[in-house]
Amino acid sequence: MKYLLPILAVLLSFGFVILFKPKNKANFKLLLAFSGAFLLALTLFELFPKAYADSNAKIIGVFIMLGILLQIFLEFFSQGAEHGHIHMNGEKTLFPWLLFASLSIHAFLEGFPVKENDTIIYGILVHKVPIAIILSIFLLGSKIRMAYAVLFISLFALMTPSGSFFATNVDLISPYLSYINAMVIGVFLHISTVILFESSEGHTFNMRKLLVIVLGIAMAYLL
Repeated sequence: MKYLLPILAVLLSFGFVILFKPKNKANFKLLLAFSGAFLLALTLFELFPKAYADSNAKIIGVFIMLGILLQIFLEFFSQGAEHGHIHMNGEKTLFPWLLFASLSIHAFLEGFPVKENDTIIYGILVHKVPIAIILSIFLLGSKIRMAYAVLFISLFALMTPSGSFFATNVDLISPYLSYINAMVIGVFLHISTVILFESSEGHTFNMRKLLVIVLGIAMAYLL
């Protein structure tokens, strides 16, 4: 299931957009806020303790910072698609290689912690659904050919299971898995905190967003 669920999350999100044709990504801000809180809480509750228990704390901290820096670098090319910001040229008809590459690296890496922590798959799924929906809205709303959009989504759907497969089956990776997982923690920290900060536009109080954030944290704690 850890291989199948991420694929289904992306493909079903794409199918949802095709069927219901939502136009406004602003409608998904509450879902994004929930996903950010849920992913952040799972990272703190599940991944952090194991990362620091298994290896030198200072080295793990370095790799967490490298993960944050890596995600910042990737966002120069993805334009923030990992947390719901996509600014594609509506006139563009070519396959968006830079966007695909940056999202694929992000998705591939997030599959690694699943090997040692089954619970984190739920955080990845909750994170993936709103992002896949927003990405699908932009792909289908652009002038990119449908075949390219389907190819993009299909390959993107395979990235996280591919990361899990490599972590589980490639022996050369095993000695470095704790460091890769620490980098993924950094990626998750950056993504989730950006989502939470951006969920409060103008830094105004919003009771609905506060409630979904608290709900996300509580559900992560109870898993």
